[in-house]
Amino acid sequence: MLRLLGRADEAFDIANEALRQARFSGDRETGLAARIRRAQVQQYQGKLQPALTDLTICVEEARGHEWGSLEATALHNRGKVHFDLHEYKEALADFKGAVFLWEKSGASIDQLESSMIAIGVVEAYAGA
Repeated sequence: MLRLLGRADEAFDIANEALRQARFSGDRETGLAARIRRAQVQQYQGKLQPALTDLTICVEEARGHEWGSLEATALHNRGKVHFDLHEYKEALADFKGAVFLWEKSGASIDQLESSMIAIGVVEAYAGA
């Protein structure tokens, strides 16, 4: 909501606080979800390299713990950052990975659809 209001800096402060609280609680899965959300805010702020770094760490951590839904979410968001960086091959791989994981976990059609649309957009830009 804050992003839509043009208050990305405030959104980043809140995302950092949410991540701090999640880490304090000791729930690693909740902490990872908060880190993904913070990386989304970084993307909205145009801080693409820090967002990419955070999301790559999130993908690896989720994969290591076999948290398929969080891995899919991190892949989808990392794909958006790759797209913003005009790294279409990497974006396509991330979106396809997200679709695979969401299908595997029985995710809703809405989750699948967002990545499927993203695949179409990337293919159109990349001429694939």
